[in-house]
Amino acid sequence: MPVSELTLNDGTRTPWIAFGTGTALYGKDVQQSVTVAIQNGFTHLDGAQQYHNEDSLGAAIAASGKPRSELYITTKLGKLKPGDTPKSALEESLRKLRVDYVDLYLVHHALAHVGRLQDVWIGMEEAKNAGLTKSIGVSNFTSDHLSEILEVATIPPAVNQLEVHPYVWKALQPNLSLHQKYNVVTSSYGGLSPLVRGRGGPLDPVVEDIRARLARTRGSAVSEGQVLHKYYQQKGILVVTTSAKVERIQEYLDTENVPELTPDEIEDIEAAGAKLHKRFFPGNWPPE
Repeated sequence: MPVSELTLNDGTRTPWIAFGTGTALYGKDVQQSVTVAIQNGFTHLDGAQQYHNEDSLGAAIAASGKPRSELYITTKLGKLKPGDTPKSALEESLRKLRVDYVDLYLVHHALAHVGRLQDVWIGMEEAKNAGLTKSIGVSNFTSDHLSEILEVATIPPAVNQLEVHPYVWKALQPNLSLHQKYNVVTSSYGGLSPLVRGRGGPLDPVVEDIRARLARTRGSAVSEGQVLHKYYQQKGILVVTTSAKVERIQEYLDTENVPELTPDEIEDIEAAGAKLHKRFFPGNWPPE
């Protein structure tokens, strides 16, 4: 089944779910993992300069035999070396990835460019205008960081990739209202953290009840992870997820076939999430 897509504010389209090469794969050779992901139906591959594995991601892309147009490739700008620009840093990434352009180029961390955010964003626009990337966006940007670059932007960010899950949903409201105003797609990493790293929270029983209802409706198995992924899909969120396990990769993509959550179920998830504020990647966000 083809992966459904989201339309970005620049008119391009992106698959709503991406295979990420960070977290568990950070600094590792990802050729085998990415090959398995592509073989099982992932077309959106999410990389970053900071993950130190663009070479092996590029090897998997080349070995896949897929036409470039059938893959959606994201990478992210790390800390700039002296003399580098976002454009020159992307040119280096393209060499490693063995492609002529990426589909999406994000500023990975606002905190890596304090005092230079506006200049960095102008450099991101230069990379896009040079045809090296189809879309540009940001990652780990607070609403204040976004406001800062929007003062000088001639191209607004298409995406903001953040730690997104029900335990930070309430805290993200200033971001989400700005995203809505400028049509910025919210992208989630760590979306399954409440289930993987944060067991025992108020979300657990709510997700289990919804999972049981969806399985009855579907007439076949539904996982707790699929409950949250379906919630994100219905919210129009671009999900970045990863796994080394084939069955887990298939499960993520099978979210397409899971019945939709009801408005009440969505409300229940958000109400449960609001009872606990917890970040699982606190180093990516200013102190709260």
